[in-house]
Amino acid sequence: MAVGAVLLSTGCANVSYLAQSVSGHMQLVSAAKPVQQWLDDPSQPAELRQRLALSQRMRDFAVQELKLPDNRSYRAYADLKRPAAVWNVVAAPELSLSLKTWCFPVMGCVGYRGYFQRERADAFAQGLQQEPGLEVSVYGVPAYSTLGLTNWLGGDPLLNTFIRYPEGELARLIFHELTHQVVYVKDDTMFNESFATAVERLGAQRWLATQGSAAARDEFVALERRREDFRALTMRYRQRLDRLYRSDASAEAKRAGKAALMAELRADYAALKAGTWGGYAGYDGWFARANNASFGVLAAYNELTPQFEALFEREGRDFERFYAAVRAMASLPRDERRATLKQNLPPETH
Repeated sequence: MAVGAVLLSTGCANVSYLAQSVSGHMQLVSAAKPVQQWLDDPSQPAELRQRLALSQRMRDFAVQELKLPDNRSYRAYADLKRPAAVWNVVAAPELSLSLKTWCFPVMGCVGYRGYFQRERADAFAQGLQQEPGLEVSVYGVPAYSTLGLTNWLGGDPLLNTFIRYPEGELARLIFHELTHQVVYVKDDTMFNESFATAVERLGAQRWLATQGSAAARDEFVALERRREDFRALTMRYRQRLDRLYRSDASAEAKRAGKAALMAELRADYAALKAGTWGGYAGYDGWFARANNASFGVLAAYNELTPQFEALFEREGRDFERFYAAVRAMASLPRDERRATLKQNLPPETH
C-alpha cells in the first residue's frame, strides 16, 4: 500500500517512466465510475454491490470517526482486470538493508519505482540486477495514493484489487491510503508509511469494535495474530542481518553469515507455519523470495509505527490532536523529527 504519486512529478529525466505513470493513472481514472452507479446496476453481482456498500460505510466512518479527509477519494470504483494496481521495484545492496532511492520533484526521494504493467516492472528489475552487488524485488501493490492532488479528477478510486478483502483488511487499506492525504513528508518514506500504518491499525480496531460483525472481528484477530508473528520473526532477523552488515567482518564472512541467517529464517518460518499457523501458507511467497530489498520494504512500514501509536495515546486518543502533532513534527528537519517522535515511547523501549 505504498504511495504511488510519482505520476504527478514533472521534469523527470526518464521520460518513458513518466509517460507510463501518467498514462497508467489516466487509464485507471477513466475506468472508474461513481459507486452509486455500480449499486444501481442490477447486472452487477450482488456480492460486489454488497462490498461497495460496505466500503462507503467505511468511507463515512473515516471522516466522522477518524477525521480523515472528506473528498472524492474512494467514492468511485474501477475494475482493472488485473491483480495489482501497480508493481513496485525495490533494490538494496547485497550487504545492506538500505533501499536504493529515486528522486522526483513532487514526491521527493522514494525507495521504489512503480509500474502499471508487470512486464515493465520486470524489465526494469532485470536491468537493476545487472548492477554488481544489488538485490532486487518486484511486488504487486493493490492501491496507491495520489496524496489528494487528483481529487479534481475524481480522487483515488476503489479497485477490484482489494474490494473483496476481508472486512478488517478492507478498512485498513482505505484508512491507510487516506492518511497519506493528511501528512506527507518528502524524502521520508519511513515516516509517511509508519504514520499511515498506525492510523490503519487504530482505525480498523475502532471500526470492528463499533461496526463489525462478530465473524469479522474473529477473522481480523486471526489475521492480526499471524501478521504480528510475521513482524516479530522478520524484525528479529532484520536486526541480526543489520548487525552483521555493520560489523567489521570481511565481505566474505558477511556473505557466509548472511546465507546462514537466511537459512535459519526459512527454517523458523517453516516451524511457525507447521505449528501455530496450522499450515497457513499466505506468506510462502515472501519467504521464498526474501532478500535485502524485501527487508528494506518492511522497515518502511513498521519501524516507527509503535512511536506513532504512543503519540496517539499521548494526545488522548484524539485523532485531530494526533494529526496536528504529526504535522508539527513533519515541519522539523529529519533528525529532529525522528528524535521528537521517539520521545513518545516509554523509557525502557528507547
